[in-house]
Amino acid sequence: MPPDQALDLSLDVSGDTVALLEQLVNIESVSRNEQRIADAVEAVLRPLAHLEVSRHGNTVVARTALDNSSGRGERVVIAGHLDTVPLNDNLPAVHGQQDGREVLRGLGTCDMKGGVAVMLKLAATVPAPNRDLTYLFYESEEIETEYNGLHLLSQSDPDLLAADFAILMEPSDAVIEGGCQGTLRVDVTARGERAHSARSWMGVNAIHRAGEILDRLNAYQARMPVIDGLEYHEGLNAVGITGGVAGNVLPDVCTVSVNYRFAPDRSEAEAAAYVREFFSGFETVVTDSAPGALPGLDRPAAKEFVEAVGGEVNPKFGWTDVARFSALGVPAVNFGPGDPMLAHKQEEYVPVEQVHRCESVLRTWLTAGPSVGPSVGLGG
Repeated sequence: MPPDQALDLSLDVSGDTVALLEQLVNIESVSRNEQRIADAVEAVLRPLAHLEVSRHGNTVVARTALDNSSGRGERVVIAGHLDTVPLNDNLPAVHGQQDGREVLRGLGTCDMKGGVAVMLKLAATVPAPNRDLTYLFYESEEIETEYNGLHLLSQSDPDLLAADFAILMEPSDAVIEGGCQGTLRVDVTARGERAHSARSWMGVNAIHRAGEILDRLNAYQARMPVIDGLEYHEGLNAVGITGGVAGNVLPDVCTVSVNYRFAPDRSEAEAAAYVREFFSGFETVVTDSAPGALPGLDRPAAKEFVEAVGGEVNPKFGWTDVARFSALGVPAVNFGPGDPMLAHKQEEYVPVEQVHRCESVLRTWLTAGPSVGPSVGLGG
């Protein structure tokens, strides 16, 4: 029986955000099984007069449409995915302590229902923000791109992703992580000639030839560009190797799988060209690729957000969906409660303080300064 079978799937946005988070966690939503949680989110948002709500599969979009006669005219996307990885005996959610801090444990607490709870609370309780907002509660981030809600929206309704700035509420320890690095995987192949190992001088050992590939990798000097004041650290690493025919045969093929993590000032094409040049003389085939995302910290909305958080910004070395916004020309950052190192782990948890901090920072940023009207809420 699913953990939420006997639970009330309605969501209460009038109380504490951690209580809302617990309700969200207890609605099991493994990838491709997000209908119930999407229904619950939609049920909260649909009656709110300040939001235009639309449903796209199991992705829920809620947008404000402010009178921008004041000249603000700025739109920010706040996005979070509703799905989780498969259960691992970690539902329902439980309250506990970790290193002297109050935490909530359970599947999705960190990745990323903590961020979703903050989003939902703000969407429901900030009816007159100081800039237009688009809240994206999307499906299937944890699996193949073809199911990803942001990807599907970019194909069917790209206007819904249009914005001046985007915040992806992936876990970042409640600190801004700017943009993200791109990732490229290539197969680098050394070729030789088969021969009997007893007469090895009659052939060419492809595995031995692949030693030069590894030598080049060992000599690699990481590029560390500074972008918007953030220092990114690229990486080029062998992640797999295949070769061999039989115990008495010189192999004629040896392939090294290499992963290149490249800074967001390089396009996928530039990254591929760099790797091909690096392995010049060997066959190099791109097997997988995803672009990076520029942080865009020079944009007005980004500058104000950095100031609201406290000025600390770290580069994002992994890949996240901020790259999808960057591909559409929308600068983006990661900012959400939870330690990303706990994502997908059985002991996943989120500190209660970080949930409250993220909500407080965003609420202040969205209500301070010029505004189209009074901001009211249902409680904190």
